[in-house]
Amino acid sequence: MTTLRVGVGSGNPVKRRAVELALGSAADADHPGDPTGVAVESVPVDSGVSEQPTGHAETVAGAENRAAAVLEAEPERERAGPRGDDAAAFDLGVGIEGGVAGFDGADDRYLIMWAAVTDGDRVGRAAGPSLALPADVAARIGDGEELGPVMDDRLGTDGVATRGGAAGALTAGRVDRAEALAAAVSGALGPFVSELY
Repeated sequence: MTTLRVGVGSGNPVKRRAVELALGSAADADHPGDPTGVAVESVPVDSGVSEQPTGHAETVAGAENRAAAVLEAEPERERAGPRGDDAAAFDLGVGIEGGVAGFDGADDRYLIMWAAVTDGDRVGRAAGPSLALPADVAARIGDGEELGPVMDDRLGTDGVATRGGAAGALTAGRVDRAEALAAAVSGALGPFVSELY
């Protein structure tokens, strides 16, 4: 029995759920190596970028850094299992990063989402939905604040990033954060599941 082991470069349960949604079960979708099972594990790693990535380049870099760091994480004995102590802990590393950026032709600042998937040789990248930020929120981000705490302050909550996220709040729940991030992860899986690459 072969299990595809996937590490998500974050301790955030919403990001792990996004990867689980993107991968589904091995019986329902094509996965690299035709595994009989899929195991998804959170691996908190540093993004290597600022706490509030600004612009597409920095946000993509954060996703790529997280994905690569997962594969570099020290394998634990129970992860390595029957493959041996020297085996890599994961077959795929997934990095997900949210940021704030503008777009040519649009005056607003947007919440953006990027995902990267790597097996150590290849890297797939894709973006999720982009949502316009309210002017007051964008102004606070422009002054150096982070989106999560700004949204918590605006909503009178705590920990919005580990629940519905800004995407859910900005759309009155119409955009589910895990599903939005799953769209990015699904796109980033393209080079690993499609013969077109």
